[in-house]
Amino acid sequence: MNKTIRIEIFNRLKANNPKPTTELNYQTPFELLISVILSAQATDVSVNKATLPLFARANTPAAIKALGVKRLKSYIRTIGLFNTKAENIIKTCTKLLEEHDSKVPEDRAALEALPGVGRKTANVVLNTAFGHPTIAVDTHIFRVSNRTRVAPGKTVREVEDRLLRVVPEEFKRDAHHWLILHGRYVCIARKPRCGSCVIEDLCEFTGKIE
Repeated sequence: MNKTIRIEIFNRLKANNPKPTTELNYQTPFELLISVILSAQATDVSVNKATLPLFARANTPAAIKALGVKRLKSYIRTIGLFNTKAENIIKTCTKLLEEHDSKVPEDRAALEALPGVGRKTANVVLNTAFGHPTIAVDTHIFRVSNRTRVAPGKTVREVEDRLLRVVPEEFKRDAHHWLILHGRYVCIARKPRCGSCVIEDLCEFTGKIE
């Protein structure tokens, strides 16, 4: 796939959704951080259901730490891996209080040093909360990048690195959201909706379905 085609792909995705954003509900960088930690192996819908009452009760590092692990679990028990996530969230809140004056750091290394925060979570927070041109590669973006051949790669990191190289600068900030939404609703795993895809004629997938 060449640069001209990639530019057209992102132009169409932009025209279709000029201001894409996450489907996680949040008001502050801290709420986003907690939501993204919870979203690992869980749907955004399930996370939003859990965080609505949680954030109404506690939406700062101090307030969530004060809940303690047991009470935090009662809010998030419907989410997969909630035991581990609760432990990590309390540890992260402690670290934010002790090392970052209760603020979510706008720095990759500092973010990845927080319990339960890996590269993908850090990328989401940097991009969505702070506007950095990072691209977090999840299963949807990995699939779309390989299937369309926009940025093929054998590993998540390989796809991320290639996307950062080939996505034109003007599209980089929103590329993560366009690709994830495209994978979630159009270029779905089992039966992609090629007939209703705005980039079907540009996509290099050989198994297109009408």
